[in-house]
Amino acid sequence: MRHIIAVAIKELRQIRRDRRTLLILLFIPAFFLFLYGYALNFDIRHVRLAAQDRDGTAESRELVSSFVHSDYFTLVETVSSEDAVDRALLTSTARAVLVIPEGYGRTAREGGTPTIQVLLNGDNATTASTVLGYVNAVLREAVPMPEAALAQLRPAIAEPRVWFNPELRSTLFLVPGLIAYISMITAVVATSLSIVKEKERGTMEQIRMAPMSTASFVIGKTVPYLVLSQASAFMVILASMALFDMPMNGNWWTLQLVVALFLVGALGTGLLISTVAETQQVAFQMSLLSAFLPTFILSGFIFPIASMPIVLQYITNVVPARYFLVALRGVLLKGAPLEVIRPQLFALTVYASVVLGLTVLRLSRRGGA
Repeated sequence: MRHIIAVAIKELRQIRRDRRTLLILLFIPAFFLFLYGYALNFDIRHVRLAAQDRDGTAESRELVSSFVHSDYFTLVETVSSEDAVDRALLTSTARAVLVIPEGYGRTAREGGTPTIQVLLNGDNATTASTVLGYVNAVLREAVPMPEAALAQLRPAIAEPRVWFNPELRSTLFLVPGLIAYISMITAVVATSLSIVKEKERGTMEQIRMAPMSTASFVIGKTVPYLVLSQASAFMVILASMALFDMPMNGNWWTLQLVVALFLVGALGTGLLISTVAETQQVAFQMSLLSAFLPTFILSGFIFPIASMPIVLQYITNVVPARYFLVALRGVLLKGAPLEVIRPQLFALTVYASVVLGLTVLRLSRRGGA
């Protein structure tokens, strides 16, 4: 224990003198959260809408008004010809064009089901699919179907209730992923430079000759970064609550345990990279590659794991951010107790033990130092 404390104090002094490490651990996470938090958003608002009203009745004008007064659409142009419709979509002046045919008002007054046409710009399939959902939502409110026709189409009426994210805000899905992404990158990058610095200074041989075990050295190196990374992670979580209305429905101690286990694995990854790399430049590049790509692509942060090819789904099993995201979303959004996220905590513990064990083995061999 005495050796661990001595190494930890030595590392804290070096961190205090190294402004770059302090910048990575304390200030870069907040900057990334602000930048990505506002830039990454799947919620589409103020969709540019053009309208061609061939009917010209009070009912058709009321339909256009229903689109304009919704939270989804902004009327940018009223077109009167087919060429104008084509031009609006071709130049991306509008992402959707509402075409109301002649006879719409008469059909609506007679109690029938009027037909309209909505032309969508499909150059972005995700946006087009979302806009189509908005169109259907507005039409359900603006053009109610007759009860008889509705009964024929729907033998049962569904009353959906969305748990944990009633407003279906994509922010509540993305921000936990951002927390994992930012924490992983900063922790791995900061510690990946740690042992490399000892190599460049020529102090590794002195450390090797010191009367302490390799495990004590690794733990002593990890503890200061764990404390700073934990503080940084909670700063990011609190900032996300203030900036993006991220709820906290779970237990704070459970959250602290989840974050700590994830950070130990991330710090261990950085230390393992540090035992392999010979220069700070190589260590920095390796840490970005190992932290950025798996966390961003293979963790479920952006892309659903179930939609990936089966080979990639197997690969995601060794990505710690996958388990951290499930546990983090469970605690923050669902208020999940400890027993619910036990499998994720076990996986994070196994990962952290493996990378720290490999780091100790690398340093125990002469080639690792």
